[in-house]
Amino acid sequence: MDEERALYIVRAGEAGAIERVLRDYSDKHRATFKFELTDEDKRKKLCEGIFKVLVKDIPTTCQVSCLEVLRILSRDKKVLVPVTTKENMQILLRLAKLNESDDSLEKVSEFPVIVESLKCLCNIVFNSQMAQQLSLELNLAAKLCNLLRKCKDRKFINDIKCFDLRLLFLLSLLHTDIRSQLRYELQGLPLLTQILESAFSIKWTDEYESAIDHNGPPLSPQETDCAIEALKALFNVTVDSWKVHKESDSHQFRVMAAVLRHCLLIVGPTEDKTEELHSNAVNLLSNVPVSCLDVLICPLTHEETAQEATTLDELPSDKTAEKETVLKNNTMVYNGMNMEAIHVLLSFMEKRIDKGSSYREGLTPVLSLLTECSRAHRNIRKFLKDQVLPPLRDVTNRPEVGSTVRNKLVRLMTHVDLGVKQIAAEFLFVLCKERVDSLLKYTGYGNAAGLLAARGLLAGGRGDNWYSEDEDTDTEEYKNAKPNINLITGHLEEPMPNPIDEMTEEQKEYEAMKLVNMLDKLSRRADVKDLYQDGG
Repeated sequence: MDEERALYIVRAGEAGAIERVLRDYSDKHRATFKFELTDEDKRKKLCEGIFKVLVKDIPTTCQVSCLEVLRILSRDKKVLVPVTTKENMQILLRLAKLNESDDSLEKVSEFPVIVESLKCLCNIVFNSQMAQQLSLELNLAAKLCNLLRKCKDRKFINDIKCFDLRLLFLLSLLHTDIRSQLRYELQGLPLLTQILESAFSIKWTDEYESAIDHNGPPLSPQETDCAIEALKALFNVTVDSWKVHKESDSHQFRVMAAVLRHCLLIVGPTEDKTEELHSNAVNLLSNVPVSCLDVLICPLTHEETAQEATTLDELPSDKTAEKETVLKNNTMVYNGMNMEAIHVLLSFMEKRIDKGSSYREGLTPVLSLLTECSRAHRNIRKFLKDQVLPPLRDVTNRPEVGSTVRNKLVRLMTHVDLGVKQIAAEFLFVLCKERVDSLLKYTGYGNAAGLLAARGLLAGGRGDNWYSEDEDTDTEEYKNAKPNINLITGHLEEPMPNPIDEMTEEQKEYEAMKLVNMLDKLSRRADVKDLYQDGG
């Protein structure tokens, strides 16, 4: 009934009546995602009628109402089949300001029309294969990049940027050819990186270092959404970027990694939004060539170095391990390097472990990233080793028992998901410089057996990668307990009592005679077997 009434007004009514009836329809069906099959034909005709209205000279408010209803109807894939034509796509491109290369975004009154048009295009491209093909024919990716360049430094049009980026993400997700076009022809990597810089309001203090205000306000919801969409689009653009072939590529990836470092050190409007933001940053960092990830850490400034020296002097002389890692003014410092971003990644990983579900999608990307960073960059590995595998003191509990990061990772080494347990074991192995004896010290042979069997290292040795020869220093507590540690379980076991100590002399004599009789029987059986074989 709603579709029939709306269709009648759209076909015969004037702009004011059309706006009112479509606004009512939109308000009623705003949360509708499943539609009645009986009204499918009416919805198709309503879509066709709305497109005919949109080509007319109607007020902006009426355009918005038309587009809102079109966005709702475009959730139904079957409705889109007859209305997804080149002409209709061009109508939406014109309303989204995607056709006018020289037109600037000055008329604020047009912004709602642009946003609603982009929303419609997102739905239509996602739900219609015909629209996906038409988007290639109409060179939609280039038009979206052009619109982004118009508004990349204009904070008051974040909604336009957000849905432009979402549509760009969908196109690059659905068409692999568009990824290559974005990367090389449209210069999507620097463009999208600049969008992130604008969303985070980055102020550079050096080539790859930005100023971080730990006491500053969180990102607004609009800035956070815009950044998340840009991160997702960048992921598609860089998904095949495993190697750096040119110096310009290396520089651009380092700039992007520096922006992502900044992203990890800021927060969104809510805890959930912050986690979503950081999750997408982790996914994108996994696409960055590992040689460019050194910008995640940076040397301290002169002021920070002086503060670190003061902090080290304040620590007791016997706290040798703690002296290497200090926290001063919210800055995690290790060996003269700022490790804030790596510490955020480590905390993010631990939160994902604590969730206890969706390990393959939620945990393996950050574990893989930390593993590759540790393998390629010595300072990162040493810092993570200090945080995850500190010098052993208490070895009374099994390695998998407890609440430390080490305990949680060791538990994952026997996880039912093969991919999860492999990457968890690989991470710990790299932190141990791929030395079997060091790994067994922290995990026990039983937990590490899967990794060692896969690597052909059950008999000991080390992996194929080269690491520095600095030695691990064992604590006095570990040295004293080492002779009594069970190598299989990896923990200290109390000596088993000798059962003979509690026996009387008669019991000892009885057990001795019992043993003699058993040995005699075994000997007789062996002789009989030999005689049988000789006779045969």
